[in-house]
Amino acid sequence: MHSRIRQIQQLGQAVWIDYISRELLRSGRLDQLIAEGVTGMTSNPTIFQKAIAGGREYDEDVRAAWRDSASDPYAAYESVAIRDICDAADALRPVYDATHGRDGFVSMEVNPKLADDTAGTIAEARRLHTRVARPNLMVKVPATSAGLPAIATLIGEGVNVNVTLIFSLSMHEAVMRSYIEGLRRLQRSGRPIDGVASVASFFISRVDSLVDKLLAARPSGPATAGLAGRAAIANAKLAYARFREIFGGTEFADLRAAGARVQRPLWASTSTKNPAYSPTLYVDTLIGPHTVNTLPPATLEELRKPGVVAQTIEQGLDEARDVLARLAALGVDMGAVTDQLLADGLKLFVDSFDELLADVERKGAALAGA
Repeated sequence: MHSRIRQIQQLGQAVWIDYISRELLRSGRLDQLIAEGVTGMTSNPTIFQKAIAGGREYDEDVRAAWRDSASDPYAAYESVAIRDICDAADALRPVYDATHGRDGFVSMEVNPKLADDTAGTIAEARRLHTRVARPNLMVKVPATSAGLPAIATLIGEGVNVNVTLIFSLSMHEAVMRSYIEGLRRLQRSGRPIDGVASVASFFISRVDSLVDKLLAARPSGPATAGLAGRAAIANAKLAYARFREIFGGTEFADLRAAGARVQRPLWASTSTKNPAYSPTLYVDTLIGPHTVNTLPPATLEELRKPGVVAQTIEQGLDEARDVLARLAALGVDMGAVTDQLLADGLKLFVDSFDELLADVERKGAALAGA
């Protein structure tokens, strides 16, 4: 009997792990997960902050990086983080090679403080792309108005991009079009377009966390009955439907014929925050072709348990539309919800990044004086 991870893979969805640490890389645990069917990895400032500050495994690297960077916290962090990213990329390289560059990626985020700086994001992404120097690196760019032209520019240069913090259907569509524009620029430059890859990281559980809170503030009754825990899945199903329309339609037809890859939707933030919900709710309901689900370790462990797997992403589209219509009738403005979630997500990453640099500075100074 194939594992659930392998069964999901057979239905066209890649399973990635949303976590990185030195222990994961050096213990052989990542190799084990790859053997079980995990085909990629994502990271962000919060993940690196927890990994570097959480124990002693980074002490020697932080000490050396602190010395070599002339006590610059950012340079020291980047030196340590890039080592992990390179090691992860090397571990995943056989997947990348076996799939001819369709999978096997590791993602690293640009400085989150550049979210509203197009030129700064482009420069940072280029620099990370050059420093890591692995074909299976994806540079993470946030889905902001400043991020959109950066996506087009980077794809146009052949840089793989993971577009992160997508919450709204309208932003997801803008991200897809930026990717297509980037492919056209790459094609016009005379370079092959079949080697560049991108994912659109569409966030899930945070939508339910906020919408459920808004629903709880309203009087219970027939109008609110059965809506809790359904907004995020409905939002994602409609995003996937639009993905199928755009990449299966005429505007992508010539690029597809030239070998271009679709920009896969990646379901992010897929751990359930409400203990009343199934721990694999945001996996079981979003399985389908040309998608990725990136899971934190606890959710991945749940997925390793026996269970039923089915292609579900295109089921219940009418119900999904009905859920969003009912929410609108109750005065739940999904545009306002997703705007708030983007702002909150950006702030979370900036705060984590500041905390990370403070941790590196504190640890580096202490170790240097030890």
